Amino acid sequence: MEELLDFYHAVQHLGQVAALRKDWSAKARAQWRTQQRRFLLQGQVEQVIAAVQAICRGRHSKAIRTQRDSFIKNKSRMAYAKLLAMKLPIGSGAIESTVRRVVNLRLKGPSLFWCRANAEAILLLRSYYKAGRWNMLKRMATSPLALLEA
Repeated sequence: MEELLDFYHAVQHLGQVAALRKDWSAKARAQWRTQQRRFLLQGQVEQVIAAVQAICRGRHSKAIRTQRDSFIKNKSRMAYAKLLAMKLPIGSGAIESTVRRVVNLRLKGPSLFWCRANAEAILLLRSYYKAGRWNMLKRMATSPLALLEA
């Protein structure tokens, strides 16, 4: 299973780092954040970590270190260049919007009432179907290992 950190969440952390540099002008903060944002999009997470490390001094250094450590910890989850090359979304907004639409269109409606467990099962089945993984789901359901887990 692959994990990804929402790109816009990462950019928000960059903004927090820039905001901690009180000796910079608003324009300098915006320029620094924009430059680091570009590095993230290009897949140069190490460059971003180095830039955060370079400004990690002064009164707010502990807070900046915390942000730096967050980037270091999530480095493997920031493969934005690869995702853009595969034309996949880099933010969670598209995913959340799709899930909301599926739930609203398929599970909510006039005279529709669902038990939570049944609604979750239908949503899971529909997700596999729409992702083109229906055959994989059938294989999982009919495999001998599935019988052992039940």
